[in-house]
Parts: sequence; C-alpha cells; structure tokens
Amino acid sequence: MKKIHLQVKPLFFLCLMICLALPGTTMSFNTITTIDSTGNTVTITRPPQKIACLYAFCGHVVTMLGRGNDMVAIVNGLKKDLLLQKIVPGIKQMAVPANGGIINIEALLNTKADFVFLKPETAASTAEIKKLERFNIPYFVAGYHSMAEQMTIIEMMGKAIGCHEKALEYTRHYKKIIAMVSARTSHLLANNKTRLYHSVNEARRTDAPGTIEADWTRACGVNNVSVGASLNGKNNKKFADIEQILMWNPEVIIVNEEGVDQLIMNDKKWSPIQAVQDKKVFAIPVGISRWGHPGGLETPLAILWTAKKVYPDLFQDIDLKKEITLFYKTFFNLDLDKTMVNKILGNKGMRHPTS
Repeated sequence: MKKIHLQVKPLFFLCLMICLALPGTTMSFNTITTIDSTGNTVTITRPPQKIACLYAFCGHVVTMLGRGNDMVAIVNGLKKDLLLQKIVPGIKQMAVPANGGIINIEALLNTKADFVFLKPETAASTAEIKKLERFNIPYFVAGYHSMAEQMTIIEMMGKAIGCHEKALEYTRHYKKIIAMVSARTSHLLANNKTRLYHSVNEARRTDAPGTIEADWTRACGVNNVSVGASLNGKNNKKFADIEQILMWNPEVIIVNEEGVDQLIMNDKKWSPIQAVQDKKVFAIPVGISRWGHPGGLETPLAILWTAKKVYPDLFQDIDLKKEITLFYKTFFNLDLDKTMVNKILGNKGMRHPTS
C-alpha cells in the first residue's frame, strides 16, 4: 500500500524549537496513520492546516468536525447549501479548483492546500492522481457503499484532520438510531413491509443494490422496490422506466429534490400508483445536505424521518423537530429556530443556485 506523507518544512522545526524553549511551553505532534477507501495508508506528520474538499460529502464532514473554516478549496455544490453558508460564511468566496472530477492543479496550488479529500471517481483517474503526486500533495479518498463504510470513512477522516473523537461521537449516534429503528421494525414480516420507492434527484432515478441508499432504506424496515430490480444505467446512476414503477405500485414515495414530489403528483403517468392516490408522496428534508442522498451526511436523520413517515404508529413518541434541533446543535453547533426547522422539514429553499 502506498504511503502518503505530509512534509514538515524546516521553518516549522525552527518555530517548534523556539516554542519548546519558552518556560511552561509543551508541544507534541504524534504521527497519525489512517486508511482511505481505496486501502491506501495515509501517514500524517502534522495536522493539516489548509484543507481542500474536492468532494461535497467531504466538505460536509470537515465542517461537522469543526474545521469548515480551514477549507481553502471546494467544489461548486458546497456553495449551494444554505446552512453550510451559515456555518462557514466565507464559503462562497472559496476557490473551486475542480470540475467534473478534473483538477486544475494550478488553481489548487494557489490555495496552498496541504491536504486534499477526493471522491472515488477522481481517484480512479491516474492522470488526476499524478497531478497531486507531482507536487507531493497528500490526499485521502472518501468512498463508501453502505452505512458501515460511511461511518468508517468519517472516522478515518476525523483521524486525518485531528478530530477523531468528534467523528466517533457522530458514529455512536448513527449506530444508536439504526439500533432503535431496527428494534421497532424487526417484527415486520417480508409481506407486511411497506413498498417504498425512493427518487434520487430525478423522478425516475432510484436506488440500486450495493448502495448506501439500499442499505439505509433497509434499516427503516421497508421493501425498497427498486433494489434488486432491473434498472437502466447511465454514468453510475440508475433509472427505472415508468412502466416498471407502475408494476411495483409503491405505497409510499419519497423524493429528495425540491419540486419532484409535485411533479409526480401532477403527472398523469404516475396517477395509478397507490402512493399517488393515497397522497403519500413526500419530499425528504434537506439540511446541511439532502437527507439520505448518496453523498449526504444526515443518514441517521433520513432513517428516523422515513421510518416515522412509513410507520407512524411505531414512532408516535419520536419528536422529529426535537431530534433535528439536537442533531444540528450537537454536530454543527447550530442553534436552529422553529422557522428553520420547518424549512428543513419542508425541503424548501435549502439549496441556493450556485453564484
């Protein structure tokens, strides 16, 4: 496995020696070793100071771990998130040295980033990795296909930027939600589970096996109708024909893109579906990111919200507004008022057009 070292400049050692010579001064830097989603060992000899998040998910994680203001480079998608702008006010002015997985190495160098987070698609390109290696820029690839892998990658990211305990706090909460929801739905027999269709961004884009969406919807105790079915593939995205969706006849439909719920409700092609007839087409909330999205961070909230929507009798005691307020306070130090909580729940105006 390849080791990536974050080099420490001689000037740093000079400053360190001066600090150690001062009365009452103690400083120590322990080498950190972590492993990214490709299996690469990443060795860090000092905490990264200027972080490039060339994957939106990583920007959300770095912000959650308390280092959002140390980001110097991002992708355009992060400039759309309303709550992220609230937490990191300077995010709209940050450099965007990557587009469509292609890195503009000159623009990245101008940010003086000393650590880079990448999405798997970028890391799969030898040409893009060579750009980073040529200038000895350490990088970490953040990919996952399940809830367990997502939790692990967040913990490893926490180690990489010196925030491991905060990452562990998040994954403990994640596991607690999974356990609670699973305990309440475990008695449901296969033929008693609600048939659910999950729309991802577009009405007919949906979930395939071996994805985190398939995993977290399973944790809700539902029958995700698209998982295991024959789907059409396009650029790593999966789509279902309307004829197939009619055959599945889902009892509940959840969508994560603003306005898609109304599109489905008003389109005559979807009208025979039970979820449409029963008016059980729901827009999943959007906070820091789209809940339950493949690159989303609020998976625990997505599980809790979906389970309560589908099985309200099993979750009568769960106060979603309270859970939302606690989650964002605990993990993002955000004090949300009632108006913002309702805005998150309503999936309205939470993602602004990129300026």
